[in-house]
Amino acid sequence: MRGRPPPRASRNRERAGVTADARWSETGFAKINLALHVRRRRDDGYHDIETLFAFCDDGDVLQAAPADAVTLSLTGPFAAGLDGGGDNLVLRAAQALKDASGYVGGAALTLDKRLPVASGIGGGSADAAATLRLLNRMWRLDWPAARLAELALPLGADIPACVHSHALRGEGIGEKLRRDPGMDALAGVPVLLVNPLIGVSTADVFRGWDRRDRGPLATGDALFVAASGRNDLMPPARAQVPEIAQVLETLGACAGTALVRMSGSGATCFALFEDKIWRDRAEAHICAAQDGWWTLATKLRAESGV
Repeated sequence: MRGRPPPRASRNRERAGVTADARWSETGFAKINLALHVRRRRDDGYHDIETLFAFCDDGDVLQAAPADAVTLSLTGPFAAGLDGGGDNLVLRAAQALKDASGYVGGAALTLDKRLPVASGIGGGSADAAATLRLLNRMWRLDWPAARLAELALPLGADIPACVHSHALRGEGIGEKLRRDPGMDALAGVPVLLVNPLIGVSTADVFRGWDRRDRGPLATGDALFVAASGRNDLMPPARAQVPEIAQVLETLGACAGTALVRMSGSGATCFALFEDKIWRDRAEAHICAAQDGWWTLATKLRAESGV
């Protein structure tokens, strides 16, 4: 059992209005790229992209308790695939917020890792963003989302989108974000995520891109933009993990789908469904046929505050 904290840390928590027995929780919402167009490779090694981000209602779960220092414990079905040391994005995000805010004190963080690692659904980025949102509340900093997103960018290109965790159009390296008209239509859409449980190297997938610009992302209604788009990283990802083709074929054969595509650099693929009944039937069929695949039946998130 934790003993009494040193006086300075205790006073800091009193000023912040956080009691020693408080418990805090935040979800690292799974990210999907409804479309992902790679436009060019930049001189700095990054790539200019155009993407339509969407986020699911479910993901990893981060909990925290007040503490004298920032620490991290890992639990959950995919915890073994993570390093809980100082290079972990959760710890880096926490330290960045502590340094930038001047907060005196820490947090004992516990990450319940429910999403597969290296799977194209922003697990590490989503966890870092959840850390910023959680500590922003727990430490009573009251920073707006835009300020958290600015702090997050040096940690990873898609972490700013994960800070917001609702449908957004991303450009540049993914950090130039805007919410276009019609994105509200995505909220509540049933979605099924499927992963063959084979990790994919994002760096290798980008290196395998053929550097051919196939044109910009469309504009207009979000569902139209998604359906008329593509994922330019799918060919190199499939070359690295041929099982992705099987996942896409399996999802494409399910009744009631509105869109089937790979997310990010893979290997997670997704299907948007007309209703949750078709989604749940598809998940049951896939689980019965492929007991080595991971699935998540969920829905897309609406816009919400930090």
